[in-house]
Amino acid sequence: MVELGSERYAVRSTPKRGLRQVDFVFEGNEVRGLEQNPQTKSRWAQLARAGKNVMQFLSEGRYVANEVDGKVTFYGGRSESVKPSGRDLEA
Repeated sequence: MVELGSERYAVRSTPKRGLRQVDFVFEGNEVRGLEQNPQTKSRWAQLARAGKNVMQFLSEGRYVANEVDGKVTFYGGRSESVKPSGRDLEA
């Protein structure tokens, strides 16, 4: 389970790759947090292979942000740090 504010959300595994994912609502938007697949060729996957905790966030079918060890990068250039405790996923 993941806690976001006073809400709790279940962590599931993707059927094909077994990656952890969680669907939640943030600021009125439905968002999916998806563990980075370390088997891809992206720079985010390279970080995951190096042992970093990497999550991708999607909303309305589009990637909107990612998170690496507590630092969130919103696509479009905005970045901010967050507390990693809200990001710990348990399958």
